[in-house]
Amino acid sequence: MAKIKPQKHRLHGDEFFEAADVSREVLTFGAAITIFLQGDPAESVMYIRKGTVKLSVVSKTGKEAVVGLLSEGDFFGEGCLAGQTRRMATATAMTPVIVVAVKKEEMAARLHDHPTFSDRFLSHMLTRNIRIEEDLIDQLFNSSEKRLARALLLLARYGEKERPQHVLPNLSQELLAEMVGTTRSRVNFFMNKFRKLGFIEYNGELRINTSLLTVVLHD
Repeated sequence: MAKIKPQKHRLHGDEFFEAADVSREVLTFGAAITIFLQGDPAESVMYIRKGTVKLSVVSKTGKEAVVGLLSEGDFFGEGCLAGQTRRMATATAMTPVIVVAVKKEEMAARLHDHPTFSDRFLSHMLTRNIRIEEDLIDQLFNSSEKRLARALLLLARYGEKERPQHVLPNLSQELLAEMVGTTRSRVNFFMNKFRKLGFIEYNGELRINTSLLTVVLHD
């Protein structure tokens, strides 16, 4: 159930925007700066040129949950293309971020007019949907230890030969706990265990070793 699948067809650079002659705006955000808030008007699709973005939602009772960490080559805010008029989540820059923003009308027109651009965006959306399904299965059937290991491997882009990211941006244990649906104390226990086993290294920065995969594959 906890199989990690290599992500394919990640979108590199702005070549596909240029090939489709997409009108766009480049935006920069410092670390910890909000890109948009849950409930804001959903008026554009965004693409991460550089950096890491956290997506989180807040319930009516004020409880916050992290629903994703995205990085270079990922789209977000694409719900506006499906009729969402308000943002369903809050997007926050985890590191300094460069984002390409495309108005939803422009994006819809280019997807209609340029089959190659449309195919690449569809590939991204299908990969994203598969990831969401795997996350749901992970939450339902796997232990918090396996969920944490899987989350770290995904953040490190395990399986991506072109651009693995062995060193992760600073991630608090509170954030990791929100991502995997457990407590900070449990995350602290497992992180110490992973470190002692040599699966991860951290001394000011967090380094993920591929040996961490043994936790996910072990029954």
